[in-house]
Amino acid sequence: MMYGLNESFDYLECSNCGCLQITDIPEEMGKYYPEDNYYSFKRNKLNFILKNLSNRRNGYCLFKNSFVGKIINKFYPEDLFPILGCLKIDCDSKILDVGCGHGTFLHNLAELNFKNLTGIDPHIKKEVNGKNLNILKKTIDQLSDDENFDIIIFNHSFEHIKEQKETLNKAYELLSPNGRCIISMPVKTDYIWNLYGTDWVQIDAPRHFFIHTLKSFQFLCEIVNFSIENTIFNSTEFQFLGSEQYKQGIPLNADNSHSVSLKKIMFPSKHVKNLKRKAEILNKNQEGDQAIFILNK
Repeated sequence: MMYGLNESFDYLECSNCGCLQITDIPEEMGKYYPEDNYYSFKRNKLNFILKNLSNRRNGYCLFKNSFVGKIINKFYPEDLFPILGCLKIDCDSKILDVGCGHGTFLHNLAELNFKNLTGIDPHIKKEVNGKNLNILKKTIDQLSDDENFDIIIFNHSFEHIKEQKETLNKAYELLSPNGRCIISMPVKTDYIWNLYGTDWVQIDAPRHFFIHTLKSFQFLCEIVNFSIENTIFNSTEFQFLGSEQYKQGIPLNADNSHSVSLKKIMFPSKHVKNLKRKAEILNKNQEGDQAIFILNK
């Protein structure tokens, strides 16, 4: 439904934990990650002023060092930087971003003088090799066991990975003793599943191989010996806007999609504000459709 390819895919729903799993993974997944049109391969080129403001916000989230950044973050918040700030990282912390695309998040860290940044993504066409930042065409299992990271991030990439247990186990082995693994991903809750079923926008077939519930992810973490230190729900009005659009058969990248133009949103602005508030309430009740998990050894 993202590109309107009119293909169907079968998923299984676990009767015990509720996790969704694709039954047959297409042999050629590259066609579903077009280099010129997939969101994680796009880098927004900001002008000097916007880049400076973005750096101030991110710097405030990490180091609480900018009043201007504090104000910007209040109105234009970012999900991952505040979490990294709570974990007390510094510019020498070794960070791995799994499924990084073109590495926007890592480049933002590099702007703040972080020196040990690595990204991996099997779908990129060109690698980046620099003094402080490397982006490699690899999967996590291709990294040497001698590698060691303070922070390992799966920012909406874990659901794209077939070997869930093996991947999480590899992350456990690569993590330093006091390190953290941060996983941001869709979460299947009773609320969203009962409301939309297979029209739920975050199924994103066939790219999402697994869509976990809280129960299924807890079970997976226990197998690997990870502890879930914290769970932060961060769903938005997108869960409603995208799903309502899918109910009408409108692809996410269609000309009349709200994702292409805000003018195309099928709901009046007042209703969209209500949906934002509804998403906030769902997050507080741990019923939103996505969350960030912080894992430790």
